[in-house]
Amino acid sequence: MLAAIRSAAVVGIDAIPVTVEVDAAKGLPQWTIVGLAAGAVRESRERVSAALANSGHVIPPRRITVNLAPADIRKEGTSYDLPIALGLLVATGQLAPEAVHDLCAVGELGLDGEIRAVRGVLPVARHTAATSGRTLVVPPDNLPEARLVAGLRLSAPPTLGALVAALRTGRLPPPDPPGEVADGAPPLVDLAEVVGQGMARRALEIVAAGDHGVCFVGPPGAGKTLLAQCLPGILPPLTEFETLEVIAIHSVAGTLAGRALAPCRPFRAPHHSISTAGLIGGGSSPRPGEVSLAHLGVLFLDELLEFPRATLDALRQPIEEGHVVLSRAAGTVRYPAHFTLVGAMNPCPCGHAGDRMRPCVCVPADVARYRARLSGPLADRIDLHVTLGAVPLRLLASGQPSESSATVRARVAAARRRQRDRYAALGPLASNGRVAGRWLVRHSPIAAAARDLLATAAERLGLSARGYHRVLRVARTIADLDGAESVLPDSVAEALRYRPSVARDGAAPDVGRAAG
Repeated sequence: MLAAIRSAAVVGIDAIPVTVEVDAAKGLPQWTIVGLAAGAVRESRERVSAALANSGHVIPPRRITVNLAPADIRKEGTSYDLPIALGLLVATGQLAPEAVHDLCAVGELGLDGEIRAVRGVLPVARHTAATSGRTLVVPPDNLPEARLVAGLRLSAPPTLGALVAALRTGRLPPPDPPGEVADGAPPLVDLAEVVGQGMARRALEIVAAGDHGVCFVGPPGAGKTLLAQCLPGILPPLTEFETLEVIAIHSVAGTLAGRALAPCRPFRAPHHSISTAGLIGGGSSPRPGEVSLAHLGVLFLDELLEFPRATLDALRQPIEEGHVVLSRAAGTVRYPAHFTLVGAMNPCPCGHAGDRMRPCVCVPADVARYRARLSGPLADRIDLHVTLGAVPLRLLASGQPSESSATVRARVAAARRRQRDRYAALGPLASNGRVAGRWLVRHSPIAAAARDLLATAAERLGLSARGYHRVLRVARTIADLDGAESVLPDSVAEALRYRPSVARDGAAPDVGRAAG
């Protein structure tokens, strides 16, 4: 007898329908799983056999063939255990075919029949709700993320035995109503904790308002890390669409914990020993990297120049395009990577170049090699470069209050609303930092004096075409923060302060000081 159970496979952060076909024919007892199944899928025969036996079901000696259709798409993971078990029960006559007709199932089976959590349930839930309208059976531990999809019929039985008993009665029990969920969002660092550093605080506000990248350069203890940790607190809250996209990435990556369901922006701070695959994503079966896990949030690279140069240069394309395409022999996967880059670095190996209190002990050649780890093309893609000095101890001891994150966030939200109205035709993620430079030149009012100032500065500073447009984007954000309709000369002048000075002979920009 032939049985067919609906399931799904996850490719990137999208799901595609998969039909699990099970045939139990007469012949020598044998299990065969076909349909481009990976090792974890082929091993399901052992888990399914033990789960069925320990749940009180009989597996007759038959020649069992399992086909995962479509057969030209690679199937991975343990989510096919549950549909294979249900298909086997239908194929052997222990469950009526009508009982599973309006069903889609995903889940791993324990040897005792327990239904365990799997990766990628949220993309499957979104696909099921948008296409088939079937009831989705998920493991109980995956229920919170599946509930995020509105209008989806769900069931989350704890064991295979409980699911089969409910199917035989013709009534799948709905999941228990959600209880009170504690706020799982990590505590945010308030900008009021930053003492001094007025220029850096202003740059951080511009970064949050326009979705720009920033690099902080300064001696140890100047507050670079603290400033980066304050950025999520001044970013506007995620929309419902953005929340689902962020959680979908973490669900596919297998990093989704209960606290990750809180609608908060990600903050990722990988160590400088990370590999290129860990940062960008990769593997034989491509998994999302840190740039994707930071999607719609902050990617903080502390000790920026300690990262291998090749790893840093791999950031060029994600910064420009907002996504990562990973191509392997088995196929191509696309992951979103729309993140805000925050880098922090010392001005020299000892960290005290330009410090009046502690002299630098590095020789010029060492400083040049150290700064060359950040390539010119990557530095050109970072909109703001800010030099920080050491905070005077007297200022730290004074206890003078600083502006809080809530106050800054209100200004950022107002600037974002202006951009949302301006870029309504370009999509929900369009912002000053992401919009094409040519579009901004054509559609955003720019005062004639501002154009002249920018053209003159571009010639004197040797800005590339990309650098020219990035200065214009920062100036547009400054104008939005000031509530100005047009980009004025003052906005351009302030934006030029954050561009790095350009070295001679095509060398990497001097990121140790900002251009005046």
